[in-house]
Amino acid sequence: MDVESNAAAPPRDRIFSISEFTRLIKTELETAFPGPLWVEGEISNFTRAHSGHLYFDLKDEHSQLRAVMWRSQAARIPFELKGGQQVVCRGQITVYERRGQYQFQAELIEPKGKGALQLAFEQLKEKLRKEGLFSPEAKKPLPAFPHKIGVVTSPRGAAIMDILRTLERRFARLHIQIYPAKVQGEGAAEDIVEGIDYFSTREDVDVIIVGRGGGSLEDLWAFNEEIVARAISRCDVPVISAVGHEVDFTIADFVADIRASTPTAAAEMVIAEEEGFQERIGNLQRRLGQSLRFTAQEQRHRVLHLIRHPVFQSFKLRILNLAQAVDELELRALNSLRRHSLKITEARSRTQLMEERARSLMAAKLQAVKARWERLSAELHTLSPLNVLRKGYTVCWAPDGRTLLRSAGEVRSGEDLTVSFFKGEFSCRVTQVDTARRIEDRYRGTEPQEGEREETKE
Repeated sequence: MDVESNAAAPPRDRIFSISEFTRLIKTELETAFPGPLWVEGEISNFTRAHSGHLYFDLKDEHSQLRAVMWRSQAARIPFELKGGQQVVCRGQITVYERRGQYQFQAELIEPKGKGALQLAFEQLKEKLRKEGLFSPEAKKPLPAFPHKIGVVTSPRGAAIMDILRTLERRFARLHIQIYPAKVQGEGAAEDIVEGIDYFSTREDVDVIIVGRGGGSLEDLWAFNEEIVARAISRCDVPVISAVGHEVDFTIADFVADIRASTPTAAAEMVIAEEEGFQERIGNLQRRLGQSLRFTAQEQRHRVLHLIRHPVFQSFKLRILNLAQAVDELELRALNSLRRHSLKITEARSRTQLMEERARSLMAAKLQAVKARWERLSAELHTLSPLNVLRKGYTVCWAPDGRTLLRSAGEVRSGEDLTVSFFKGEFSCRVTQVDTARRIEDRYRGTEPQEGEREETKE
C-alpha cells in the first residue's frame, strides 16, 4: 500500500532524540492509517491486567500484531476472550512511545463465524455446568399444594396475562404476588435478580415463576446473564423458568429447578387438577406400602439366616414365632394403612391434612416394628451360647465330637476330648478326674475332703 505523507520531511543532517524520533513515527503512522480499521486474526499471548486492560497478539500464518484494549471497551465484550479464538477487531494503529512499538488499539471485538452473544451463551453455559449448577442433585421439587406463587416478570407483558388466566381457570383460590421487573434491555438482569432475592426471603411464598414471552436472542439476553443464574441457584424457594417459546432456551432454564416451555405451561406445572390430588395420594400410599413390605422382608431374611446357623438350631421354634410376629405386625400396619386411606377421600378440603396424617401414622408404625425387632434381637443375642463363649468360657465335647459334656462325672481317664473356645479349639487327653472339686474351691485355694476325690491314673 502506497501512502503519501503530508508532513514535511525532516532535515537529513538533524540529530533526533529517541523520543522525538518515536513521536515522529507515531505521527506519520497514525496519519497514514487514520482508522477505524478492521483486522482479522487469531488471539495469542492473551493477558488481562489488574487494571482491566487487555493485552494480546493478533496473528495469522506469517505475521503477528501486538494489540491492546482499554478497560472501558473491554467491559462491553459479552463473551470471554482467550487464546486460540479467531476474531475480527475494529480499531486504529498507534505507537507505544515508551517501547517504540507499534500496536493495534482495539475498540470492538467480535468472534469470527459466530455471534458474540451466542459465544457468550455457550461459554457461560459450560462454566456453570462445570460448577454443578445444572446437576439434578441441585434441583428442588415443586410443592404439592402451593398456597402463594411469586411471579417475576413485566406487569405489562403477555406472559403475566397467560399465567393469571391459567391459574384462575385451574384454581381460583390460589394467591399470586407479582414483582414487576424489566425483562429486556439495560438493567433488566438486575431487576430480575432483585425479584428472585425478594421472594427468596418470603416464608409464605411456595414457588417462584421467572419468565417473559418470546423474542430474539438479544431480547431474551437478560435471562442469560450470570447474575440471574446465580440468583436462581442460591434461591431457597423452587424456581420455574418460563422464558420465551418452546424452542427458546436460556441459561435460566438450565439453572432453574424446572423449565417450562411457555409461561402458560409454568402456571400449569405449579398446580394440579382437583382429580389429580387423589392419584397423587394413592401413589404415596403404594410407595409407603412397598417400603414397609421391603423392610419386613429384609428382617425376615435376617431371621432365616440365623435359623440356618448350627448354634441356633435349638432356637428355631422361637425364631419362627418371631418371624410370624413380624408378619402379623406387617399385616396390621397394612390394614391400618388401608383404613386411613379410606378417610383420605372424605373431602377435597381435607386432602392435604389426611396426607400428612397417613405419613405420620406409617412412620410411627414402622418405628414400632423396628423397635420390637431390635428388642427381640437383643434378647436372642443375650441367650446365645456364642455370647457366653465370647466372654472367655469354653465348651467340652465327648470323644465322638458331637456330645456336649456337662459334668466331670461324664469323663473317664484316658479319653480324648475336644475343647472349643469362641474362636478356635484344641484336643486333649484326660489324665485325672476329680468329681468333687468345685470351681469356687479353686478360687479359694481349698481342697476337697478325703474320700470325696476320685483319681484315676493312666
